[in-house]
Amino acid sequence: MVSSGWEWILYLLLYAFFGWMGEVLWHAVTDRRFVHQGFLNLPLDLPYGISWAIMIQVLPTMGRNYLMQFVFTTVVLTVVRSLSGFLLRRISHMDQWESQRTIPQSWMVWAGRLLIAGGMLLCYHVFHPLLAALVLLLPKLVVKLLAIALGSLTVLDFGLMVYALRHGVPAQAMEIRSQTSALAQRLTDRIWRRLQRAYPGIEADPTLEKHYTFAQGMCLDKLVWVFVISALLGDILETLYCRLVGGNWMSRSSVLYGPFSFVWGLGAVVLTVTLRHLAGKSDRWVFLGGFVIGGAYEYFCSVFTELVYGVVFWDYSSMPLNIGGRTNVLFCFFWGILAVVWIKVLYPPMERSIEKLPVVAGKVLTWAVVIFLLCDAALTGAAMLRYDTRQDRPEASNAVETFLDSAYDDDYMESRWPNMKVARTKDQTE
Repeated sequence: MVSSGWEWILYLLLYAFFGWMGEVLWHAVTDRRFVHQGFLNLPLDLPYGISWAIMIQVLPTMGRNYLMQFVFTTVVLTVVRSLSGFLLRRISHMDQWESQRTIPQSWMVWAGRLLIAGGMLLCYHVFHPLLAALVLLLPKLVVKLLAIALGSLTVLDFGLMVYALRHGVPAQAMEIRSQTSALAQRLTDRIWRRLQRAYPGIEADPTLEKHYTFAQGMCLDKLVWVFVISALLGDILETLYCRLVGGNWMSRSSVLYGPFSFVWGLGAVVLTVTLRHLAGKSDRWVFLGGFVIGGAYEYFCSVFTELVYGVVFWDYSSMPLNIGGRTNVLFCFFWGILAVVWIKVLYPPMERSIEKLPVVAGKVLTWAVVIFLLCDAALTGAAMLRYDTRQDRPEASNAVETFLDSAYDDDYMESRWPNMKVARTKDQTE
C-alpha cells in the first residue's frame, strides 16, 4: 500500500502516463498512426491512473487471491471508465467519449476490457514492485515536489480543456474569435484540431442544450438527489433490518447529523451510471452486474474507511463465504437483487419525480443539500480521525481537538456507530 498522499498522487500520474503510452502503442500497431485520444493535452490517461491508484491500495488486502484481484480490477476499470465518460460529457458538453473509442460489438468491448484488466493485473505483480522500489529510493521531499508540480500541470491542463470545449465548439467559432484573446484562440483551435484528428466527426451533443426542465436526463443535479434519497432510504432499510434480525435499534448513518448512509447513496449513483444502459435487457444481466459491482464496491468502501479513518464499520469474518471479512457472497447476491429492483422498478419513477421539481427551487435545494452534506461529512471525518488518534494520544493538542473531544467523545462515537472498531485493534486480534 501507499504510505503517503503525495506518493499516491505520484503513482496516479505515473500510471496515467503509462496508460496513455499503452493506448498510443495500440493505435500505432493497429492503425499505423499516432493517436492521442486522452482528454488532456498532456500525455496522461487519467481513468487508467485513477484505476491504478485504487488497485495499489486495495489489491494488497486480497493476498494471493488472484481471481478476486482480477474481478476487482475489471470492476474498477469498468466503473471508472463509465463515471469518467459521464463526467466528461457533462463538463465538456460533448457526446460520450467512450462511444468514440470502443468497438461496436458489446462482446468485443467486454473481451477487450477483460484483456486490459488481465494486463493491468500482470503489470501489478511484475512491474509495480520495481516501480515501487524506485519510488522508495526517492527522498520524501522529491516525491512531494514531483507530485505538486505534475499535479498542478494536470489541473491547469484540465481547466484549459474545459475552457476550450465549452467555448470553442465549431458552431461558435466566429463568436469566440470576436470575444477572446489571440492566445485563447490559438489554444482553442489547436485543441480542437487534436480532438478532431483523434475522434473523427466529434461534435457537441444536441441533447445537452439547456431546457426548462430541472435535472433532465443524466446530469449532476439528478445524481445529487439520487444520492440523497438512496442514502436516506438505505439508512432506514438497514435500521429496520438490524431491529428485525438483531432485536435492537442501531444507528446506520454514515454522518454525525441526519439519517444518511453514504454507502447506499454512492452505491445507487454507481449502479445508476454503470447499469442504466441495461434497463432494456434481461434481468439476469442487471443481476450479474449488480452482484459483481456491488460486492466490489462494498469491499472498496471497507478498505477506504480503514485506510482513511483508521476504523472498521463492518466485519463479516464470522460469516460463511466471506471475502476478507469485507463482503460475502450472500450480500453480493443481495446487491444483485437490489440492482434489478433499482434499475427496473425504483429508479424510473424516481427520475420522473426529480424532474418535476421547479427549476429555480430545484437548483437552490440542490446546492443547499450539497453544502449541508459536505459540511456534515467534513465534521464527521474530523471526529473519526480524532477518535482514532485519541486511542494513543488522549490529550488534545490544539483547540480543534479540544472541541472534538468535548462534543464527540468516545462514548458518543461508539453510541452513534456501535459496530465501529479501530482498525489496528482488529489486526491485533487476527
